[in-house]
Amino acid sequence: MSETLIQRIKELEEEVEKLKSQLNGNHTETNACPNNNKTNGKKGKKACKERPFDFSAHPRRHVALRLAYLGWAYQGFAVQENTDNTVEARLFEALLKTRLIQDRQSSNYHRCGRTDKGVSAFSQVITIDLRSTQYSGLGVSVPEDSKQDTAAAPELPYVKMLNRVLPRDIRILEWAPAAEGFSARFDCQSRTYRYYFPRGSLDVAAMTDAAKRYEGTHDFRNLCKMDVGNGVLQFERTILSATVEPADPQRADGTHPHDLFVFEIKGLAFLYHQVRCMMAVLLLIGQKLEAPEIIHSLLDVHNNPRKPQYSMAVDYPLVLYDCHFDGLSWKRDAEELGLAMSSLQQHWTESAVKAHVLRDMIRGLDATSGVSSGLCLLVEGSRQRKYRPLLERPLCESLESRIEHFVKRGRLEREQDEAGGETLHKGKRSKYSQNSTGAAAEVVNASPE
Repeated sequence: MSETLIQRIKELEEEVEKLKSQLNGNHTETNACPNNNKTNGKKGKKACKERPFDFSAHPRRHVALRLAYLGWAYQGFAVQENTDNTVEARLFEALLKTRLIQDRQSSNYHRCGRTDKGVSAFSQVITIDLRSTQYSGLGVSVPEDSKQDTAAAPELPYVKMLNRVLPRDIRILEWAPAAEGFSARFDCQSRTYRYYFPRGSLDVAAMTDAAKRYEGTHDFRNLCKMDVGNGVLQFERTILSATVEPADPQRADGTHPHDLFVFEIKGLAFLYHQVRCMMAVLLLIGQKLEAPEIIHSLLDVHNNPRKPQYSMAVDYPLVLYDCHFDGLSWKRDAEELGLAMSSLQQHWTESAVKAHVLRDMIRGLDATSGVSSGLCLLVEGSRQRKYRPLLERPLCESLESRIEHFVKRGRLEREQDEAGGETLHKGKRSKYSQNSTGAAAEVVNASPE
């Protein structure tokens, strides 16, 4: 072989190496992983890195999202430090996965209510800034250096995008563009809860009479869990309506023990465990263990400043039924609504069949077991040997004692206001707490049932 040919082969080999180097460099720059690139060794097995998503190149839009969820399998709605099994945790996983937000901290996120462990929602509402395709319109903010896209692109299908990655027991129902300062927490006009229960042997008429006594503006410290450690020091709330009615009056007359009833309560805002405490007292009245007048006694904090010790109603029948807002134009996706209906129908079919099987088993045993089928089993730890009237029971700590306890622990701090009077404010905050204008704003303006 001639020296000229050998030299030419060396030049070509060098050229091939250069091309390989350039090709690998292009792969690094574009972060691409071509399907036909077959390499040997450990280096070829390394997964290509995803290109960082440039959120600054996209407009953002302030929107409201209405969602429904079955809360029975979750530890509540709001994110918690000791568990990730919450509805809100799943929601933010979906928002990050679809790249609708960069992170929670910069998303301008507010929630309407903080439902408790096991509580469901037909109509929970959040407000948040999401990635958008629009360069004008309600709630749209455009990056300073971006150039407006002249093509009229449709808005991102928020409902479809989120529902594709959310668990099936959490569904986004609709969305609405919102003004930049609009807040699901502060701009909610009212919140409505429903608590479902079987009639059993309850005196529903007495419960209906008692429920009306909740209406109006009262101090509910004896009908909630005092959340003093989180800065809640004021327990006056306004209840707009409170009723007890058959859950389905067209299908049942409300006289059979297995007929379902619903306690529906509408208010401006609620305290921690307020609805479940109110329902527990109604169930005592329905069992004729207490008279309807006990409501007035519990609301009279001057004569009864300390809460009697009693158990709450259980969590699973409670639903955040509605959150009412003015000025929002909701947008629905008919296909997504149909899929949500189909999923709920599947849940209902399974539950209804199981309920009927259990009901027939109860009927078969009722005549021979000697156990009443009208027992009330909706109060935590309700199996008592002998009933003790509420006003004769041991009392919980007073509000003043609770405040002093948390001041000593450093959870509350004392300082003087401008007028020289003493005020208290929350000293310790969770990393998941929303921004607020006052110590108790988190609970006063959001329903933490």
